[in-house]
Amino acid sequence: MKNKRFLMLLLPLLAGCSEFIEPSIGLREIDLLAPANRLETNSYQQTFWWNPMADALYYRLQVVSPRFDSVSKVLLDTLISKDKFVYTLDPGRYEWRVRGENGSSASAYAVRSLVIYPSSLSDQVLQLSLPSNGLSVSKPQVRYEWLKLFGATTYRLQVDRNNFLDEKNMDLNITTENLVFLQTLSAEGNYQFRVRAENATQNSKWSTIRTLTYDATGPESPALSTPLNRQLVSRPVRLVWNKVSDADKYELWVYKSDGDTPYNSSYPKILTATEFSFDAGDPGEVVAWRVRAFDKAGNVGTYSELRTFTIQ
Repeated sequence: MKNKRFLMLLLPLLAGCSEFIEPSIGLREIDLLAPANRLETNSYQQTFWWNPMADALYYRLQVVSPRFDSVSKVLLDTLISKDKFVYTLDPGRYEWRVRGENGSSASAYAVRSLVIYPSSLSDQVLQLSLPSNGLSVSKPQVRYEWLKLFGATTYRLQVDRNNFLDEKNMDLNITTENLVFLQTLSAEGNYQFRVRAENATQNSKWSTIRTLTYDATGPESPALSTPLNRQLVSRPVRLVWNKVSDADKYELWVYKSDGDTPYNSSYPKILTATEFSFDAGDPGEVVAWRVRAFDKAGNVGTYSELRTFTIQ
């Protein structure tokens, strides 16, 4: 009887623990979608694609040449969270495989083979690596990177602020033998950049056009809304400020009555909203607060005014 009662008490605890037990994926296998198995192609850029696996947090993609049982070159061994990965290869014979992984287990690998034949450079597309599309930076120094394209002897990098409408008046139009180029931007603004591969007789297709914003100016100071300065308020206190047009997030400081000592160790708080519910303090206690904004480039704005309120 005692054992039965013990089990009845233990079962709810075990059920609760199951919510925190990570499911094993060791007996599963990834469902590969592309490239097709034994594909023969003259396209150097390939999109490796598979169906998402339940309970997998990451996917390990490996590409070798020519086969996993006779590896002469490892091209890729990378862990990613998405179900697609684009990569540019040289002509050759390859095997590639993918498995799902989580914190405690890994699935079986699914394996396919691929053959890439040499082709005209003009049929190929160059693949950009850095910067990521839509990046905002607060410093003028920018590092551009792209992947090697078979058959290329040089690479042409173009950077512009007018969508390449006038190639005679671009910010940058250079060729280099390297896969990296460093530029110091001349002015704040929105930039577009692209790269193509070249040799003595042919040019590849342009890469996709990516955008970049150089912003070295901090956002405006937020205007505090409620409560009013020195207002008597009841808990919880709704702290509200006006939205700053180019703000990406806000830093909220709440202080003791001296306006200098943080109210507790949880401050400052980083928020994306323009309000916060403050539910602390004793009746008669004076509390101070202020806010400042950060933009996407990481620039920090000036603080708002410092206000106080008294807990009712």
